[in-house]
Amino acid sequence: MTVVAVSATPPVRRPVPATRGAAAGGGTAAWIDAGAVVSVERPMLGGSVGIHLQTGNAPGDEARARREALQRLDRIAVWAARLTRFAPTSDLVRLNGAPGSRVPVRPTLAAVLDWGRAAQGLSDGIVDIALLDARLAAEGIGSWPTQSARPSAASRGWSIDRGSRGSDILRPAGLSFDLDGVAKGWLADRALSRLAAHRWVAVDVDGDIAIRVERDRRVRFGVADPRTSGCVLVELELAGPEAGGQRAFGLATSGTTIHRWTVDDQPSHHLIDPRTGRPARTDVIQATVLAGSAREAEAIAKSAVILGSEASLERLDRAGVYAAVLLTEGGDVLLTPSTARWLG
Repeated sequence: MTVVAVSATPPVRRPVPATRGAAAGGGTAAWIDAGAVVSVERPMLGGSVGIHLQTGNAPGDEARARREALQRLDRIAVWAARLTRFAPTSDLVRLNGAPGSRVPVRPTLAAVLDWGRAAQGLSDGIVDIALLDARLAAEGIGSWPTQSARPSAASRGWSIDRGSRGSDILRPAGLSFDLDGVAKGWLADRALSRLAAHRWVAVDVDGDIAIRVERDRRVRFGVADPRTSGCVLVELELAGPEAGGQRAFGLATSGTTIHRWTVDDQPSHHLIDPRTGRPARTDVIQATVLAGSAREAEAIAKSAVILGSEASLERLDRAGVYAAVLLTEGGDVLLTPSTARWLG
């Protein structure tokens, strides 16, 4: 496989217009093309959730689009409240705190857990939502298990039992889930599916972006450089289909430059390698992936960081990954061959 490596390239400086989308996990920002733009944002999920779209120019179009976007933000807030681990009344916290091995769950949580299972398969096991204890230890909450007590992949096994009256989670007693980025990608895709047709629309859930573009429309996104505020590594241009209709995309960034702590005098971060149960030791500090959905892009970007550049580049050169941009700790910017067609 050929990899385009841009070594020690100075970052690209671009002015950031007022109508750009929210930063994607510190890694992606949207540059908006000309036309009537509706942009609404709200603090949520420990960051910002925004809906950005270009609507028609007829009287009343912008006002209607703004009302619709605000309604969808309200709906995202309802879904997010069921999935967070920071609210004692959330469905996720209730599941994690339930004492038994068979726990009934409501449809929203069941759907996201189901996607978490699919993301595990998509990433060959690197994305694992059953690692909450390790995530808490990485934050300095609790302690690391000893080597002999470390839970194996088999001991973290769980399943969903779907019945006519609902779904039950079957898991070893005490196994806890951390949905985090898995939920954010799912939320972005879900909200996008509920939005009416517009010239283009982007739903940005704290950096996981679900995008839909109409025929003959183009939207440009910049992959931000986490080392230098206001700079981008590359720009990606997304276009609608040539033959009419709309085309959906997902753009997500994952990395080790955010959610960092010092634990036992050692640096720690939030991306847990399921093979070790510890924060990933990797040369990739940021990965951005363009795919067919936000949830797929998030899972693939996360696994690329955890695996490191050498192991992830082969996996990124496959169907379903439209583009991938990796930034290494040495300052190299690595692009997969398919990324070239999307460069702005």
